[in-house]
Amino acid sequence: MVLDTATLRIAFGLMALVLVFLFYFSAYRTTRSPYSGWWCLALIFFLSGSACFLLDRTPHQVWANPLGNVLLVHGGIAVWAGARSLRTVPPIKWAFSGIPLVTLIASVVDNPATNTWSGGPVFLAAMGLTVGLASRELWRLEPGYSRVRIPMAVAAGGLSAFYFLRWAAFMVEGQNGPTFTTVFGSAVTTLVTMVLLVVVSFSMAALSSEQQTRALRVVASRDDLTGLLNRKAFLDLAAEQVADRTITRGSGTLILADLDHFKSVNDTYGHAAGDVALQSFADACTATVRTTDLVARYGGEEFVLLLPGTTAERAETVAEEISRRLAAAPAAEGMEMPTASYGISAYDAGTTDVDELIAAADGALYNAKSLGRNRVARSDRMG
Repeated sequence: MVLDTATLRIAFGLMALVLVFLFYFSAYRTTRSPYSGWWCLALIFFLSGSACFLLDRTPHQVWANPLGNVLLVHGGIAVWAGARSLRTVPPIKWAFSGIPLVTLIASVVDNPATNTWSGGPVFLAAMGLTVGLASRELWRLEPGYSRVRIPMAVAAGGLSAFYFLRWAAFMVEGQNGPTFTTVFGSAVTTLVTMVLLVVVSFSMAALSSEQQTRALRVVASRDDLTGLLNRKAFLDLAAEQVADRTITRGSGTLILADLDHFKSVNDTYGHAAGDVALQSFADACTATVRTTDLVARYGGEEFVLLLPGTTAERAETVAEEISRRLAAAPAAEGMEMPTASYGISAYDAGTTDVDELIAAADGALYNAKSLGRNRVARSDRMG
């Protein structure tokens, strides 16, 4: 049986159009998740690119064929960007210009007026690469993410492998080779893509919902002003880390920090300046600590940091570096950034109560304040 390429492309276009409307109204409008937005964009690119190829063997082929290649490659990049958004990683901007530009140049110089496969090797390689990168991003998601990430990653990986096999067959046999036309021709590819899009549609919706749910959890766990963890989220996560003996053998330090004379900053320069000071201290903390450490706004001008596997000496160094960064932060004209005082307590495998750990650090912080502020003090029980 010979597959009619034009008919399949029309069917693919209609199916993509239906999926755009369904996915937009059922996923994007309800979740506003970046992933669903990227998928809607990818479907539009696939729909437009496929439509361009309907003009093959007409006088319009000279511009429609290169444009179709570029649009389909843009679709692959949008799929990749959507997968990256699940890890809250922004898309790579140069990919949207560099890869399509190379594809366009390869198509334009390859006689697009008479060659329906102008720029074929570059186009096939670009599709295999972008969809393969999307598969890689899905595999890199944490295990706790929606279970549908696995079939999505497998589907993307399979499609990427298919495109690379098409590329290999094209390079070995050419566009008229028996293997390429029979196994990897346009009709077969259109049919395979149609099936995959239908199969993964439900998974796309599930991943969009999961992304939105996680985004709402992040918002609920963050302080509005500084972007750090809020008090409740910190206490919950700190309790988990302190109780987990597999994390650096259950030892570490906790730092309780307080901005000195913060009320005078608000009284003298206004609450907007006070907000800048709080944000600057938060930025200094996140720029100093490791990604595995916990940093939170504990309340008002008070902050708390949990540093698993860190000694008291290292915690002191961290506190001093935070103060150095805070002092160097830009401030309003005439305003000096406030200094900070720190109290440090340590925990070990026998520690079970985070509140006691914080209370010990609070006692050390009181000592730092009583000794003149702008300094670090250790808890009495640390010796």
